[in-house]
Amino acid sequence: MQTEIIKTLNLTKTYNGVSALKNLNLTVNRHSIFGFLGPNGAGKSTTIKLLIGLIQPTAGGGKIFGYDIKNESMKIRARIGYLPQEPSFYDHLSAREVLEFTARFFFSGSKKELNKRVSEMLDLVSLLDKADRSIKGYSTGEKRRLGIAQATINYPDLLILDEPAASLDPIGRQDVLSIMSKLQNYTTIFYSTHILDDVQKVSDSVAILNRGQLIAQGPIKDILKNKEEETIFNVKVQGDISKVKRELILQKWISNVNVTQLSEKGDYQLGITVSDDEYAQKNLIRELLNLNLTICEFQRQEYELEDVFMKLVEG
Repeated sequence: MQTEIIKTLNLTKTYNGVSALKNLNLTVNRHSIFGFLGPNGAGKSTTIKLLIGLIQPTAGGGKIFGYDIKNESMKIRARIGYLPQEPSFYDHLSAREVLEFTARFFFSGSKKELNKRVSEMLDLVSLLDKADRSIKGYSTGEKRRLGIAQATINYPDLLILDEPAASLDPIGRQDVLSIMSKLQNYTTIFYSTHILDDVQKVSDSVAILNRGQLIAQGPIKDILKNKEEETIFNVKVQGDISKVKRELILQKWISNVNVTQLSEKGDYQLGITVSDDEYAQKNLIRELLNLNLTICEFQRQEYELEDVFMKLVEG
């Protein structure tokens, strides 16, 4: 079975001499929830339009399901679902009518089977109770969920979502993330976003785009892990720290010690940078106890995706 759903090779798009996308080499594996990240204007929407055949590349190319994105676009479209950043509907229709209309393009079976699929999608996005109401009264979040249902009505092998949680409140964003997690068992999800906290909650792999160029790609755990070659341990201690920095820095595996006084009672925060994470886990506490310090808290500093993103984009 093919594991690579999306594969691009030097995919490039230029508008009037200005590069919107430069030599993009992207790989998205089957059943991944793949977060495609970047600041506004980075080239995310351009990439999506290229993948689904709405625009043609200036150079390079790519494949989806093994089909060429330039010459076999119709074969690709038959197997994908797509949600644009700003989905629009005829407000006088109900959610059920929208899905029934869309489903007719894909279903050749009985009316009963079509209705069953429509009800499944309405249930998935928690709109069954409002299925027969006019869309005009729907909230932004409800319309976004309806858009996901519409994009998924054809049992797609790949679901492409352009900023699916944009402009939603925290509850609406959580609803969208929950739907995406449920769909992962049935399809591959490729979605663009700039909401980094959401990505860290639901994605297994990410790519970061900046100014049309790919600057990072891989499993999210590896992106976070490789932020720094060195690790920082944050330790809250009590006691005499007059010799702490000098004594600790003598250890070959300790490269830096930052000391912050937390109170006049002798409470301090130590930020200890180490080159050997595993060795530090086993020996750092012992070194601190040998210096007659009382350890109140001890933890390895964890990085957020936002830290990684800002460093890479600003760099």
